[in-house]
Amino acid sequence: MAALEGQHSGRHNGQHSGRHNGQHGGRRGYDAVIVGGGHNGLVAAAYLARAGRSVLVLERLERTGGAAVSTRPFTGVDARLSRYSYLVSLLPKKIVRDLGLDFRVRGRTISSYTPVERDGRPTGLLVGGGERRNRDAFARLTGGPREYEAWQRFYAMTGRVAERVFPTLTGPLPTREELRRRVDDEDAWRMLFEEPIGVAVEKHFADDLVRGVVLTDALIGTFADAHDPSLKQNRCFLYHVIGGGTGAWDVPVGGMGALTDALAAAARQAGAVLATGHEALRIATDGRTAEVTYRTADGEGVAEARHVLVNASPQALAALTGDTPPDPAEGAQLKVNMLLKRLPRLRDRSVDPREAFAGTFHIAEGYEQLATAHAQAAAGELPTAPPSEIYCHSLTDPTILGPDLVRQGYQTLTLFGLHTPARLFEQDNDAVRAELLRSTLAQLDAHLDEPLADCLAVDADGRPCLEAKTPLDLERDLRLPGGNIFHRDLSWPYADEGTGRWGVATRHANVLLCGAGAVRGGGVSGVPGHNAAMAVLEEGAD
Repeated sequence: MAALEGQHSGRHNGQHSGRHNGQHGGRRGYDAVIVGGGHNGLVAAAYLARAGRSVLVLERLERTGGAAVSTRPFTGVDARLSRYSYLVSLLPKKIVRDLGLDFRVRGRTISSYTPVERDGRPTGLLVGGGERRNRDAFARLTGGPREYEAWQRFYAMTGRVAERVFPTLTGPLPTREELRRRVDDEDAWRMLFEEPIGVAVEKHFADDLVRGVVLTDALIGTFADAHDPSLKQNRCFLYHVIGGGTGAWDVPVGGMGALTDALAAAARQAGAVLATGHEALRIATDGRTAEVTYRTADGEGVAEARHVLVNASPQALAALTGDTPPDPAEGAQLKVNMLLKRLPRLRDRSVDPREAFAGTFHIAEGYEQLATAHAQAAAGELPTAPPSEIYCHSLTDPTILGPDLVRQGYQTLTLFGLHTPARLFEQDNDAVRAELLRSTLAQLDAHLDEPLADCLAVDADGRPCLEAKTPLDLERDLRLPGGNIFHRDLSWPYADEGTGRWGVATRHANVLLCGAGAVRGGGVSGVPGHNAAMAVLEEGAD
């Protein structure tokens, strides 16, 4: 989701509207000031500006896009990688249509491949390519039809839930009972909303590897056991299987920066002012009008507004308004970007690497492996077999690579590691990052017929094209609290005390939270930005 967060082409430098200093052309007052130019802030800006509101976006960095950016991380190499967030599922087509975005996604023909050694031989599970191939793949791994039939039943159930829940994300919040009636399936409601997801996984599936593949959707950026009584793993699972009403995770054409480039263009064309290099410092409000104090390289300034929308974490919101901050958040992932000269050969010769890496390539993600990794990390130790998953963006969308790299057969790899909470890196982030990266890649190498290091490209300075980010790196680079890609634990998509009608309310009537920490936030969705804009426009219509 995920969700982590451009330079989409040589024409775009990420500073979509240039730098705005002082009083933004002499103007102090706006209908809305948006703090933070990530994708949710840009969605809100575009909706409000298209509705005729005057809008100012204040972005601390020298580019908009937040975590949804494309950059060239390797010196002298023409490869534009989705540096942080990297796949799209939760972005409603409604937002793309409403804002007239020049943005496309491509589906992946392969869902996943999970290698494993059984009976002394390398094998694995390839999911994708049609029902017959899937049925045969499950039978080869598990010895019969049972697991595939259970897989079909289970995902038919989540598919029905997705069809009913996903459309609610861009409307006023339903109550818990309203959403339950909409789901209209008591077994599904119990499995997803009331009891730990581990119960359902163990009830439906017998094979350890199949169980692990299912569970991974509950653990993306979420440090939890399958049976955690908080059910935060259930909330993560729900958001990962409802996207688009199908649960499909698609590849953004041109990388994630293509989305935020399109959003910035839509906001700017509608009249919004995008001010990069402007860091918000304070928000003062009486509930009717507000003043946002910001800092630039030239000093401080103040923008007045009827509404302030904060596209930042709940912790950042509290710091801006002087309110009591929420409990600390903690991320739990390793993000690695790589460029390869070629895809590595697999020990499992029955699978083409171009298929294995086109979907999600699961590593050390058997059910028991995931439980062991969580227990070790919870005890303050790095997992001995770090679980992770990889996919190759360039197999589906080669446009992110320069023509010469495409001709030479270069490919990207994106790795996302699980069960690595921020606390593990606090004493020595650099040393622990290096140790974790070595052991994570060793888990991958165990399933390859050649070392990954032999396939890595090198940059113009002769260094391997490999970049790793820990939760502490993400906190430093993007101000994600504790490196949490969702800003906090994900919320249920229904109303609760204090959520307000749209899930964006704060204790200040005219200050709204439009970032990932809002109700129904998290991942690259634009949903909080849409909903905050709707809350503003609805108030104006009263």
